[in-house]
Amino acid sequence: KKDIPVPNFTIHEIHCSRNLEVCRYCNESIPKSEMKNHIESEHVQVTCKCGMKVEKSLLEDHEASACPLRPAVCQHCDIQLPFNKLQDHESYCGARTEICSGCGLNIMVKDLKEHPRVCG
Repeated sequence: KKDIPVPNFTIHEIHCSRNLEVCRYCNESIPKSEMKNHIESEHVQVTCKCGMKVEKSLLEDHEASACPLRPAVCQHCDIQLPFNKLQDHESYCGARTEICSGCGLNIMVKDLKEHPRVCG
């Protein structure tokens, strides 16, 4: 997968075909002696804490951006909880009320950021 000078091409091609193999999963050139280890360390299926099976090499990305159990922070109270519980929590949490120090009215937490514009 690299440019090779024409005079060296035949020797290079022979060397590559003897020593390298293209991984059937990721299409990367891997030394033949390391292919088994590469597949076991990169492409073996593992089970995430959420129960989903993913390739070992993709587990970190799954846990960070797709896992329903990844950590998430409530926009209203800043507590951390699993992502799959965030929507229900934020609906409940945002519906709580706090007294506005300016007008003395009970304002829903989800409206506190916008309230100063109408509070006066």
